[in-house]
Amino acid sequence: MAIKSVSFRMDETMLDKLHVVANYEGRSVNSQVVIWVRNHIKAFEAKHGEIFEKQAKA
Repeated sequence: MAIKSVSFRMDETMLDKLHVVANYEGRSVNSQVVIWVRNHIKAFEAKHGEIFEKQAKA
């Protein structure tokens, strides 16, 4: 599986708070966001069924 990059914008206050949360968890901001996204996808799939690669690209 290839690692891809994505960028998004957030206000400075939110980013500052994200740094605090990530530091508390002993993670980088990137790692913290990846974990949150992974957990959200797991919850979504538990409710709606597995997302398959072809669905994700559609």
